[in-house]
Amino acid sequence: MSTPAPNDVLRTLPDTAWDDTGPTRHVEHLVEGGHVLHFPQLAFALLPGEARFLDPAWSDGRSKNISLRGQNELRGAQGSADDLAALQAMIRRFAAQAQQLVDRLFPHYRGKLRAGNASLRPFAVEGRESSWRKDDTRLHVDAFPSNPTQGVRLLRVFTNLNRDGKPRVWRVGEPFADLAERYAPRLRSALPGSAWLLQALHVTKSRRTPYDHAMLQLHDLAKADASFQSQSPQQTVDFAPGATWVVFSDQVLHAVMAGQHMMEQTFYLDVDNQFVPDTAPLRVLERQLGRALVPRTA
Repeated sequence: MSTPAPNDVLRTLPDTAWDDTGPTRHVEHLVEGGHVLHFPQLAFALLPGEARFLDPAWSDGRSKNISLRGQNELRGAQGSADDLAALQAMIRRFAAQAQQLVDRLFPHYRGKLRAGNASLRPFAVEGRESSWRKDDTRLHVDAFPSNPTQGVRLLRVFTNLNRDGKPRVWRVGEPFADLAERYAPRLRSALPGSAWLLQALHVTKSRRTPYDHAMLQLHDLAKADASFQSQSPQQTVDFAPGATWVVFSDQVLHAVMAGQHMMEQTFYLDVDNQFVPDTAPLRVLERQLGRALVPRTA
């Protein structure tokens, strides 16, 4: 049985609109403080005919997500040209509404957030086979072997689209600073020249910094630690159909336990553009390890 988290990380808010008519504003301090912003009444409304896309059959079978890169590049889907255009329009509309939401919630970030991919996740979490490293039912912070962030934050907007009444079930773990302190003695520096070699061989899309190397180790150490997974402070959170939630997924320890049919939009934010930059995982790790983890620019 899991140990309850010492503080409830969930902050439930009353918004029912994505645009500027919603009431919640200036909550940078909450999301930077490691809270999950929960909007149980903020649904993404499907247009007539769009419910048919809530089916794994639209996936091309090569990816677990159907994603929209930029405005026009749809990946991971199959179907007729007309169907794919309608699917693309649905995901694009979600991306636009997610942008409206974050612009209202976080006015300090306005003009500084960079939109990444938007995606539809059509598959059920339950029963998915994967290696322990890719098993997202284990508590982890987001860090990606092929896509170094170099300290840039990962802000994510999620919406549960399930039409069968099934919640998206998460476990949420201890604060990031506690995770960093727990595993800091086991973090090792990368081999000299390895970051250059990984980029030269196209294993990584950009240069892996010492920060990325440390975050990947935190990701793997937490997932591989059975005692940590079962006994560390954590709580279970159900996101009902029609709910939206917003979180820095590189900071909040999370595990996805159940659910099917979800939309997600990623945004990127430079640490220096935070309301309180010292709360960023980069700054926490630098304090913990006593050294800079990304190159400083003039």
